[in-house]
Amino acid sequence: MNQFLYNFLAWINSWVGSWGIAMIVFTVLVRLVLSPLDFKSRVSMRKTTKLQPQLQALQKKYANDKDKLNAKTAELYKKEHINPLSSCLPLLLTWPILIAVFGAMRMAANEQLLIQLGQILQGKEPALEPFLWIKNLWMPDNIFNTAYPDVNTLRIIPTDQWLPWFHKLSESGLPAMLQDLNLTDASFEGSALGATVQSIVDVMKAQVPFYTKAVANTPYSVPLLGTIPVMYNGFLLLPILSAVSQIVMTKVMSGNQPQQPAANGQPNTGKFMQWFFPIFSLWICLGYSAAFALYWVAGNLVSMGQTLIINKILDNREKQAMLAGEGTVK
Repeated sequence: MNQFLYNFLAWINSWVGSWGIAMIVFTVLVRLVLSPLDFKSRVSMRKTTKLQPQLQALQKKYANDKDKLNAKTAELYKKEHINPLSSCLPLLLTWPILIAVFGAMRMAANEQLLIQLGQILQGKEPALEPFLWIKNLWMPDNIFNTAYPDVNTLRIIPTDQWLPWFHKLSESGLPAMLQDLNLTDASFEGSALGATVQSIVDVMKAQVPFYTKAVANTPYSVPLLGTIPVMYNGFLLLPILSAVSQIVMTKVMSGNQPQQPAANGQPNTGKFMQWFFPIFSLWICLGYSAAFALYWVAGNLVSMGQTLIINKILDNREKQAMLAGEGTVK
C-alpha cells in the first residue's frame, strides 16, 4: 500500500513539476476518497447527539441499576435505529489509509534526502526542493534546522532504503571520501546504522566546505527573527499553522454539537483532546519534513471545508425531515 501511494504521489509530481504542489493535490485526492466515510460518520454523530437528552434522563432514572440502564439504553438505540459504534467505525477504517499515506510521504522524503546526500558526497551542491519560504521541502520547516540533510534526519531513514542507495553508489564508484570507512551492507543494518550515518556526516563536515558551513550553525542576523543558523530551512510557519488549523478544525467539527457535561464529577476529556491534538501536531511537524507538515495543514483545511459542506447538507436534510414530520436525518 505504501509503495502504491508513493508511486501515485511521484506520478502527480511528474505532472505538476513540484513536490510541494504534488503534496497538496495528493492530500485533496486522499480526503476526497475518504469523504464517504466522513459523511457516514457525521450522520451517525448527529443521530447520537440528538439522543443525549434521553440518554441523560435514563442515566438519572436508573443511576443505581446498571443492568437496567444498559438494557434501556440498548432499547433506545434499537428504537431509533442507531448503532452506537457507527460513528466510530468509519473513522477507524480511515486510519490504515492515513498510516499508509504517512508511509508513502516518508518514503518520498527519505529517497530525496538520499539523492541529495549522494550529490554532496560527490562534492556537488545538492538540488534542494524549495517551496514558498522553505529552502528544502524534505527538511523540517524550522529556524533551527539546516536545509541540507543532517544526522538527525538521516538516522530515521530505514535500512531498506539505505541499502539500494549504497549499492547504486558503489556500482557507480564509491566517492573517495567514503572509501576509508570500509562500508558494507552490515554497516547499514541494526545498531550499526546510527554510527555509520554519524561517520558519513563527519566525513562530509571534514571534506566538503559548503556542507561544513551549512551545518555549523554559524550565527546570522535576520530582521525580526534575530540570530539564527546560516542555512535555516524555514520560519516555523507550517508547524504553527498545523496547530492553529487543528484548533479551528476541532471547533468546526464540534460546532453544532453541544458540549456534554462530565459524568460523576470526572474531568471532561473533550477539553483535554481539544488542546492535545494541536500540541501534538505542532510537536510532530517540528521534527518531520516540511512536506509532511504541508500535508497536515492541507489536510486540516480540506477537512474543515468538507465538514462545513456536510453540515450544510445535513442541516438541509433535517429541515426537510421536520417539514415532512419525520424529525430525523437519514
